[in-house]
Amino acid sequence: MGLTRFLRSVFMHVVKKRTLVEFWQKHANAKAPLSAWDKEADAAEWKTPQDVKDQYRSADILPGNRIVFNFGGNKYRLVVRVAYKPGLLYVRFIGTHAEYDRIDATKI
Repeated sequence: MGLTRFLRSVFMHVVKKRTLVEFWQKHANAKAPLSAWDKEADAAEWKTPQDVKDQYRSADILPGNRIVFNFGGNKYRLVVRVAYKPGLLYVRFIGTHAEYDRIDATKI
């Protein structure tokens, strides 16, 4: 097994980081908490939804392996779809609380 494959099986990998960067470029006060989440997620060893809840108690676990993270003083929402076995976090949505209220996070 190659090193990259081994690391992916141990740590999570955030897919679509560019989406995060573009968001914090528009919302400067989101940069610090979102950047911190990105680093923590990349270093995480989440194998189950409970592992996520153990680290982020305010995270909402949704059907379809989706997780909603609140950040920036509850101003913003990040929805990711998780593939636990390969260790991938797919960014499905990032926006303000008001924008989040207009979507169905279980279907995006």
